Amino acid sequence: MKIVLDTNVLISALIKAGSPRELFFKITGGKNSLISSKNIIEEFVEVSNDPKIRQYVGEEEVVEFLRVLSKSAKLVRIRSHFKVIKEDPEDDIILRTAVDGKADFIVSGDKHLLSLGNFRGKQVVTITRMLQILSKY
Repeated sequence: MKIVLDTNVLISALIKAGSPRELFFKITGGKNSLISSKNIIEEFVEVSNDPKIRQYVGEEEVVEFLRVLSKSAKLVRIRSHFKVIKEDPEDDIILRTAVDGKADFIVSGDKHLLSLGNFRGKQVVTITRMLQILSKY
């Protein structure tokens, strides 16, 4: 399966143990493919440098997480230009990454994305739901 993780899932996986981190390592260490894009990585770097995030993790942890992310993820070039999420247009990059990367799933904690349920054949699911799906394979 090809899976896109929203930036909020990646940040959650970085800063604390639990379901987000479990999902990240299940995808990066297994037979599934993590699909990402330069835009998602850039947003991750920007958010991970926020002082609110840095109170939980240091520079070394961010660098190590990025190393695993860049080694494991298949980076796709974004070619799509559609606009779907009017309330938060930055969320469109997650959808574009999934479409251009031919992903099967988008994992997010964002209500705007989750409310779609399905977008162009890609299921938009929570971390918990994705873990349930992966446990069956």
